[in-house]
Amino acid sequence: MGVQADTMPKGRHPGASEALCKLKEGNRLYLEASRGIGDTSLRIRQETCANGQHPYAVIVTCSDSRVIPESIFMAGIGDLFVIRVAGNVIDNSQLGSIEYAVDHLGCQLIVVMGHTHCGAVDAAIHHEPDGYVRCLTDAIKAAIGGEQDDERACRLNVAYSVRKIENSLKGRSREAQDLQVAGALYRTEDGSVEFF
Repeated sequence: MGVQADTMPKGRHPGASEALCKLKEGNRLYLEASRGIGDTSLRIRQETCANGQHPYAVIVTCSDSRVIPESIFMAGIGDLFVIRVAGNVIDNSQLGSIEYAVDHLGCQLIVVMGHTHCGAVDAAIHHEPDGYVRCLTDAIKAAIGGEQDDERACRLNVAYSVRKIENSLKGRSREAQDLQVAGALYRTEDGSVEFF
């Protein structure tokens, strides 16, 4: 596992609060580092191949090439269960992936992370795209309504996805009742993450 996970016994799943602290600490290290420090060694590749994955958090984020969760949180192989889709929109495929991470991998924290300067949000506000892209922009428009400010629209889009996830998980048995869904905004300008 990555630097933050070194104090956690293998196979133990952290609670949502502990996982959120690990993400915040990872982002702090990222802001100070000149290169990544997540564990991608041969040892961890072999260990996760032999013993399976034990990610401490689910990250749902945009496909934007500037948004790299493993780097942003200084995580390595096996640390994060990452789901990427343009505009970090949520549909049945993403919900199914989240259910898998919660039910089979024991993740207790789900973070939906939007980002500044998001092309999908911009397209939803300012354009009428054709083809399958329209599925994404229509979902974002449903989330943001008539909002024209990019950052506020991004936050509304994240909050909408958080609510969809929370609604999909209602009534399910949850290990230790510690399951948490959080929103976050990654600033492409400086690399910082704000959780909300």
